[in-house]
Amino acid sequence: MKKILVTGSNGLLGQKLADLIIGSGRAELICTAKGANRRPEQQGCTFVSLDITDARATEDVLAVFRPDVIINTAAVTNVDACELDKELCRKVNVEAVANLVNAASRHDIHLIHLSSDFVFDGLNGAYAEEDAPSPVSFYGQSKADAEKLVLSSDARCSIVRTILVYGVTPGMSRSNIVLWVKSALEKGEQIRVVNDQWRMPTLAENLAEACLLIAEKEALGTYHISGAEMMSVFELAERVADFWGLDRSLITPVSSDSLNQTARRPLKTGFVLDKAILDLNYKPRSFIEGLAVVDRQLASLQS
Repeated sequence: MKKILVTGSNGLLGQKLADLIIGSGRAELICTAKGANRRPEQQGCTFVSLDITDARATEDVLAVFRPDVIINTAAVTNVDACELDKELCRKVNVEAVANLVNAASRHDIHLIHLSSDFVFDGLNGAYAEEDAPSPVSFYGQSKADAEKLVLSSDARCSIVRTILVYGVTPGMSRSNIVLWVKSALEKGEQIRVVNDQWRMPTLAENLAEACLLIAEKEALGTYHISGAEMMSVFELAERVADFWGLDRSLITPVSSDSLNQTARRPLKTGFVLDKAILDLNYKPRSFIEGLAVVDRQLASLQS
């Protein structure tokens, strides 16, 4: 049985990985995050507070626990915040990854690093793994730079690029597109949603399962992991409204330029999933099936 260390375990993907690994018993689990454990009641994992921007602390934790695999889910993912605070973005998204790469190399650990569709410019989606990155934001550049660090190392490494992850879990620190649309419409709020950006939204459970499969199969290199359906963000919002029986007339379609956001976004990303399907037997749920998963989990949290 492999020993897996997850960074960013307080986040959505980190928690889904913990739930999957503990629930399935497929690996021994060490959870790490900056700050306190948001789910101290959870049994089945060893939690260690770890700031991966601290090279010495990272080395010490890995030397003590000697995991077979690191799954790095920790990152600054707010695209506009990265544009405004480039130093923090680079420290967490690039320099911390260098710490993990160096330690993984020294201790012969398989490093699985999470990346993003924002490494692409959005002019030629859907993208395959071998397509060249061409980011249009500082966030995207930070993820592309981290990928270069990972791929140029002599460590055993995998990169998992993903798109617009959604889901729900206890103790969440931030929302996501599905929960934001649902919450706003339930309050009767008018929302403006872009109709010229296209994505393949990813259920967090599907992403967690793919990461664990990569760990188990020791699948090295780059993998694209997302949902299988391409849709505009506006269409996504309409589907959320329809699923929960909410008023879709509250959703106003707008262009990206009209939002005057700090950072540029790629217009059409999306992934070719053939490699993940062939190598990993990856089977993403449909978007409607994903919304049903979220609905059941919300009901469970509220009961």
